[in-house]
Amino acid sequence: MHALPHDHTGARIKRLRLERHLTQKALSDLATIALSRMEWAAERGSGAVVGGMYRYMRALTYLRSGQYRTGDRLIRMGLGVLDQAAPGRERDVLTGQLHLGAAVMAGRAQDRAAADGHLDEAARIAAVTGDASDVHWLSFGPTNVSVHRVSVLAELDEYGQAAQVGRTIAVPRTWPASRKSHHFAELARAQMWDGSLDDAFANLLRARKAAPQQARYHQTVRETYDGLEAAKRQLPDSFLSYGSWLGV
Repeated sequence: MHALPHDHTGARIKRLRLERHLTQKALSDLATIALSRMEWAAERGSGAVVGGMYRYMRALTYLRSGQYRTGDRLIRMGLGVLDQAAPGRERDVLTGQLHLGAAVMAGRAQDRAAADGHLDEAARIAAVTGDASDVHWLSFGPTNVSVHRVSVLAELDEYGQAAQVGRTIAVPRTWPASRKSHHFAELARAQMWDGSLDDAFANLLRARKAAPQQARYHQTVRETYDGLEAAKRQLPDSFLSYGSWLGV
């Protein structure tokens, strides 16, 4: 096979976006196919940004399968690749996003010091880039740092803090629907464990409104619904119909 010419970078970035979309929807089979094709493109592409982004997407698949060490190794490889990219906003955004991925990875591994370090570095970068939602659809910026802080705190079982931070976040209208839905699901989980059951269900409804198909099959949505149902309190008809919609 011949190396891809440099002007195919846009096509490679589109493949990366597609894989991220499939991964967020938990369509693992399609995501695996997309990843294998992106691997071929990333190996032959000349852009360090493409290589860094590929490793970020790859790390997400290991995050979801619980293989945190492998995911962390890929994140570190991605950061190393990005060091070779030309300085600028694009490199900063990808670097910041990799730190956010590493923070969640560390949170799931119960390594608070590492998680806080990655969040702090991402926050430092976001203060420079500002809202960078336009860069490769990663939604990077100060708001996304706060959203990931909610996720990390929840992974560390700090549900009260997670719920408190989550209440201060105003999700931009311009964010991808899948990203908004995922955040609402994460916040609902934290609020459920914090005892804010009405708020938790309200965010499950927001998750469904933002991205119905994703929410229906989202593990966090289903687990949170089960937890609310197990609370054995008077449940509104809308809650019961939500369960019917989930198929539980």
